[in-house]
Amino acid sequence: MAFRIKHKFGAKQTEIDGKKFSSKKEASYYKNLKIRQKVGEIIFFLRQVGFDLPGGVRYFIDFVEFHAPKNGDQGDVIFTEVKGFPTPVGSLKIKMTEDLYGIKINII
Repeated sequence: MAFRIKHKFGAKQTEIDGKKFSSKKEASYYKNLKIRQKVGEIIFFLRQVGFDLPGGVRYFIDFVEFHAPKNGDQGDVIFTEVKGFPTPVGSLKIKMTEDLYGIKINII
């Protein structure tokens, strides 16, 4: 018998293309990225990219998006975290990652 763990914020774990997502919102964003990739707006994207933080802590960002060049630019790299509910620990990890790696994380 398999037991399902209830998420503390009520998020429903969802599976698409054999990939598991923490919430329906994250799965929906993944589907949107696939569409944007198909039409050429995004070259490719990565999921659950890990960043090392002080104290042996790892932070995993939901998506890193590599956008196609337009108007003569080189294309953008966008770091995206899909959040249904911000937590103090999550916000701290995001801030630490931004400061240590010199990036900006977009919160959806």
